Amino acid sequence: MSEPEFPLLASINDPADLRELSNPELKSLAEELRQFLIHSISQTGGHLAAGLGTVELTLALHHVFEAPDDRLVWDVGHQSYPHKIITGRREQMPSLRQRGGLAGFPKRGESPYDTFGVGHSSTSISAALGMAIAAQQEQSDRRVVAIIGDGALTAGMAFEALNHAGDLDANLLVILNDNDMSISPNVGGMSNYFAKVLSGKLYSTVREGSKKVLGVMPPVWELARRAEEHVKGMVAPGTLFEELGFNYIGPIDGHDLDTLVTTLRNLRALKGPQFLHIVTTKGKGFTPAEENPCTYHGVGRFNPESGKLEKKPSSGPTYTQVFSDWLCDMAAQDESLIGVTPAMREGSGLVRFAELYPKRYFDVGIAEQHAVTLAAGMACDGWKPVVAIYSTFLQRAYDQLIHDVALQNLPVLFAIDRAGLVGPDGPTHAGSFDLSFLRAIPNMVIMAPADENECRQMLTTGYQCNGPAAVRYPRGQGPGIEVDASLTPLPLGKGKIERQGQRIAFLSFGCLLPKALTAAEHYDASVANMRFIKPLDDNLLLELAASHDLLVTLEDNAVMGGAGSAVNESLAAHRKLIPVLNLGLPDCFQDHGTREELLTDAGLDSNAIIAAVDAYLDHQPLAKTVTLA
Repeated sequence: MSEPEFPLLASINDPADLRELSNPELKSLAEELRQFLIHSISQTGGHLAAGLGTVELTLALHHVFEAPDDRLVWDVGHQSYPHKIITGRREQMPSLRQRGGLAGFPKRGESPYDTFGVGHSSTSISAALGMAIAAQQEQSDRRVVAIIGDGALTAGMAFEALNHAGDLDANLLVILNDNDMSISPNVGGMSNYFAKVLSGKLYSTVREGSKKVLGVMPPVWELARRAEEHVKGMVAPGTLFEELGFNYIGPIDGHDLDTLVTTLRNLRALKGPQFLHIVTTKGKGFTPAEENPCTYHGVGRFNPESGKLEKKPSSGPTYTQVFSDWLCDMAAQDESLIGVTPAMREGSGLVRFAELYPKRYFDVGIAEQHAVTLAAGMACDGWKPVVAIYSTFLQRAYDQLIHDVALQNLPVLFAIDRAGLVGPDGPTHAGSFDLSFLRAIPNMVIMAPADENECRQMLTTGYQCNGPAAVRYPRGQGPGIEVDASLTPLPLGKGKIERQGQRIAFLSFGCLLPKALTAAEHYDASVANMRFIKPLDDNLLLELAASHDLLVTLEDNAVMGGAGSAVNESLAAHRKLIPVLNLGLPDCFQDHGTREELLTDAGLDSNAIIAAVDAYLDHQPLAKTVTLA
């Protein structure tokens, strides 16, 4: 297959080149950009469908606004690949999401055109408003644009920002990319025409003047305002955003470059908070992605002509699949089980559960805080909620976890996916801190499985706890242990000796057990699969401390405050003085790469573990444990 050519795109080295193009040339560029994106992502994998839907919008924005002086803030970042391509990073796209290469999301350190680092949803309006206020304080005329997807508007943070922005006169443009027709299907020639008129200076001047003139006659002004809403209501569902204080324009066709350029140019000239509603097709221009945008939201390598996805060899179920099977099996046994997820049905493995038990399945949208407190309310009335959530997203509901669940000691089970390092998605999605922030909360039971079967057993254990419990497991597959179909719990707070050795004992928390066993062979060391971070198996810990001269803790969580810290605290509380080497994720945000590459960088592969122990022994030879008086 010959490499496709993109002559017009090849001439665009930064957005200044783009601003020299005519509208017909922009349309040709849009087609090249879309085909380049398909070809590029087919080789590297990444987020595809959302970016295909924002090609015309990206070109129109960079054609009208003067980035990076004007600030463009992308929400989440799934839509931003076209933006990366035309802001000087086209040649680097083969390195996307690979170690040392381009990040999968906008990243401030990567380009001056990435004005705000993102990865979590619904932050764009708040960040952009902050930038607009900064411009206002500086008496600068630069413009700020937030581009947010319709799904991101399900988060309360987005509405908090809209509520604040509408009360100010800062120059902020919010663009709602409605790619699911979820707000209004009313798009067409009439709607596009009204958008051009309503965003124009004449309408804006008349509208503002009318407010001043009619403002002294409240009944007349109210009549005029209502008449305006009725006229605009024929073509735009904008009443909500108008009530929040925005000048609402739309909805318009987000693939119509002529309309986009004209409307954006008009809006750039207006003062105060503006809201543009565009409707796009997710996966636009690539039939497989248009027909199945969920499958092509985030993809691995695929055939760019047929769209056929490259299948990875499978040696067993992923941890996500283990959770999915457990959830359905437990739901069949217990009718009080309810599944809750903040918009991560596919990623967290709830698809089959949603099909089998639709009345017990609740996807609350991108609203992690609401998900946790919703579960707390259910638990108050005797139901058994299971919250399926990524580790990095649980951070967003920390107050609710403490105040609404743990403080009331409610039986809510948190199935925490993507714990530890996640690989190509990078630091915004890494679950590096859950053991640290969960361990500090009273009433919590916290578990980390070493394999697939333990994951199922721990889910059962946590579900049967009469209080809050969490099972955290990594992305991808485990070591390939056969899963017992029974719903058998583990003894609460009990670890297990996996290898009996001498002098050195490795205490493994979670999925690093195979690496601990490999390192232990080098020293003829003992290995304990600790299983529980809280309650910690103090009896096992004290036995190991009494019979060994060095303890080495292993975890794929931040060393600071993690499972190793729990070991240190327990030994101190029992007045045991023994050398302890804590190995885990370093005190930094690790960049993107494969999970194995990142584990190596963190010193958590077998060779690095051996090297760390050797270095420790070089500086501090082994000595006997001392019990303080």
